[in-house]
Amino acid sequence: MKGSRKELTRRRHMRIRRRVTGTTERPRLAVFRSNQNIYAQVIDDTQHHTLAAASTLEAGIREQGGSTQAASALVGKLIAERSLDKGIKQVVFDRGGKLYHGRVAALAEAAREAGLSL
Repeated sequence: MKGSRKELTRRRHMRIRRRVTGTTERPRLAVFRSNQNIYAQVIDDTQHHTLAAASTLEAGIREQGGSTQAASALVGKLIAERSLDKGIKQVVFDRGGKLYHGRVAALAEAAREAGLSL
């Protein structure tokens, strides 16, 4: 049976998470996309710590407004800056079961342009 869109996303996410884990040397950049907002976290899975986080709910991004893709790009730039400030240059990208397209791709490309290696 085909399954609902939500179920397919959940399956895709679980399949990705089996392969993608963050270490101390190369943490995981996890992306969660809702209908209104996008969230990004840099996570060390071995120690179960969030090292850096950014989202469209933050005041600086919310004030700038713009389209959802533009806001996602701002989140990508911000998470890259915060990661680089903590000495994190390389991450493993976890798209959270979503397709690498639109807002997810905009966040990843902005993080790359800001100096983060995905």
